[in-house]
Amino acid sequence: MTDLSNFDPNSVGNPNNNIFGLPFSEEDARLVIVPVPWEVTVSYNAGTARAPDHIFTASLQVDLFDPELKDTWKEGFFMRYPDKKILTKSDFLRKEAELYISYISQGDVVSANKFMCKTLRDINEGSLFLNNWVYEQTKSLLDKGKLVALLGGDHSTPFGFFKAIAEKNIEFGILQIDAHMDLRKAYEGFNYSHASIMYNALEEIPQLKKLVQVGIRDYCEEEFYYMCASNGRAITYFDKDIKERLFEGETWKNIVDEIVNHLPQNVFISFDIDGLNPKLCPHTGTPVQGGFEAQEMYYLFKKVMQSGRKIIGFDLNEVGVSHDEWDENVGARILFKLCSILTASNS
Repeated sequence: MTDLSNFDPNSVGNPNNNIFGLPFSEEDARLVIVPVPWEVTVSYNAGTARAPDHIFTASLQVDLFDPELKDTWKEGFFMRYPDKKILTKSDFLRKEAELYISYISQGDVVSANKFMCKTLRDINEGSLFLNNWVYEQTKSLLDKGKLVALLGGDHSTPFGFFKAIAEKNIEFGILQIDAHMDLRKAYEGFNYSHASIMYNALEEIPQLKKLVQVGIRDYCEEEFYYMCASNGRAITYFDKDIKERLFEGETWKNIVDEIVNHLPQNVFISFDIDGLNPKLCPHTGTPVQGGFEAQEMYYLFKKVMQSGRKIIGFDLNEVGVSHDEWDENVGARILFKLCSILTASNS
């Protein structure tokens, strides 16, 4: 048990401690954050693989007092150090992916180029390796009774976590905050692309009974019709529709109540930071105009808890790295709120 008698939560964050300046070890912490420094399949801006380190630094500026979720941090939040072998593998495969994406963007045929065939095979094998690594890391922690969170990295990173969560729950739902549907099948030929995470989850995880997407505003026809053909297993709240309902006098409360009613008892939050207004995350991988204020999402999560549903885990992904640390600053505060929500929901 961690002795907090000499810890001052009102003081400056101590860089010699762990995330948010908290003095917990992994053994004593109730909640463990698994950083995944991976961004092999990103299709626009890179940088998210290094977000965990930057968020850790920014977290020392986060105040621990939250009047709505008071003292949840006292149960212990701990973040593992990012695995440098995973980052090195990501960097190597990312260079291969850039060459591959450049090749196919010119309309060239992959099957006609042996080097590109090998490159695609290497990337897909790397993604399988990553999925298994994440599964093993998160399963081990869940088996120990820990609350577990994942910090990316791009949005492909939590797939192994979804599988580990599925083994612990008869059925669950994912509440996805995102600008994108992520329902593409093998986007750009990458079987486990960041743009395919929810397609793969729905196809491979039968325990996933409901996917509720909120804030979507950039998607293709294939994804739209896949959602429509899901018989209600995937429900999408498009940013445009939400805004128009608000413009015409509906309240955010009414829309949130409707969203929450679609969710099953066990809820996993998958938070792609590009679901927010890009003024809050300008260096995310694929920023899109529109989106939410962070407080609107906090209200949604609060209503999920107040409904009696249980939050069973979360991932936070696609936080960019910037010269002024703005993205990381916002990411650190969202991470703290999500840690507090997960802990409170399991108290």
